[in-house]
Amino acid sequence: MEEKWRFKGNEELSQASAVTVRGVLNMVMENLNGDDPRPVIPLGHGDPSAFPSFRTTTLAEDALCAAIRSAKFNGYGSTVGIPSARRAVSEYLSKDLPYKLSPDDVFMTIGCTQALEAIVTVLNRPNANILLPRPGFPYYEARTGFSHFEARHFDLLTEKDWEVDLDAVESLSDENTVAMVIINPGNPCGNVFKYEHLKKVAETARKLGILVIADEVYDHLTFGSSPFVPMGVFGSIVPVVTVGSISKRWIVPGWRLGWLVTNDPHGILIKQGVVASIKGFLNISSDPATFTQGAVEQIFENTPSDFFDKIVNTLRESAKICSDRVQGIPCLTCPSKPEGSMFVMVKLNLPLLDDIKDDLDFCRKLAKEESVVVLPGVAVGLKNWLRVTFAIEPSSLDDGLRRIKSFYQRHAKKQ
Repeated sequence: MEEKWRFKGNEELSQASAVTVRGVLNMVMENLNGDDPRPVIPLGHGDPSAFPSFRTTTLAEDALCAAIRSAKFNGYGSTVGIPSARRAVSEYLSKDLPYKLSPDDVFMTIGCTQALEAIVTVLNRPNANILLPRPGFPYYEARTGFSHFEARHFDLLTEKDWEVDLDAVESLSDENTVAMVIINPGNPCGNVFKYEHLKKVAETARKLGILVIADEVYDHLTFGSSPFVPMGVFGSIVPVVTVGSISKRWIVPGWRLGWLVTNDPHGILIKQGVVASIKGFLNISSDPATFTQGAVEQIFENTPSDFFDKIVNTLRESAKICSDRVQGIPCLTCPSKPEGSMFVMVKLNLPLLDDIKDDLDFCRKLAKEESVVVLPGVAVGLKNWLRVTFAIEPSSLDDGLRRIKSFYQRHAKKQ
């Protein structure tokens, strides 16, 4: 007699995870040829911590060890974050703002990912919708989709260095729109928004009565003509919720320490119940390790500027290698050179290729034939584009792009 069980897995979780960066990269990496003696070149990831050029500062490691050995951080912390960490983050971010943040404006999270999850959950209500950038970071789509929170997409304009299409933001918005998301410096585009454009974003959001969620996990990783300007600078125009972490600037994504910060000098988020809901979310979820929180004050204070300079200079060098090499691959076009973060978007010219159906097919065959892993653009909202990561050793990047050129030559349509 066949046994019958009344339980089964939640299929919506599988559907949601399929559209994440990790989910798509895992699909691509299934095509790697284990018999290829060459090293795999990872040009699809957002974690360069394994590469010597991107090793974090030993002073950050020392701060973490000291926090553990102090025996002061072995117990549970407050669900909103331990006081010293909240104070350290508020002081760190206030350096770039025209007003001073309070520690009460800061909520410590398990990396930036939990901060995104928190604000999406807080804002979700029946019939609500949220405006997301295209291309963008697919975790937003995964999280909103799983939460049955309607996502509407505005384009980033390739001809304007990936600026927000503000006309589209206005046309997409209605009485149920609650927020818009911007990612600056840009993932996946490598763009850096200028002060004037961010001000227009703030003014548009205020006109629509929505808040701005500013994903600034790549803050200060800029190497072009535009400096990093935090969205919180415009907090007096529109309420801004900033999400960030130490993951990217310090190259320690595995330490899982992030934050959600309310930039709201007029107290609108308190009046609207958003702050209370953030606290409520954190009360029913996990919080970051207390010893990591305990180390962050010393990490901020002790990290020398030359560490940041070294990381930015490495990214600048790698970005140039990437741009120069892409120009020599006829099937790829880069509409604008990257100026920040660790990525660049390149357009795939399919008519020049003989047996490639689309971007996913390109990436699968590239992995199999050349042991190079690239993220297909469909994962970030742009079909038949590629997101290329340049945050690896410059020599490995050069090797990977040479292999992509060989792949093109092998698959080029015969004239």
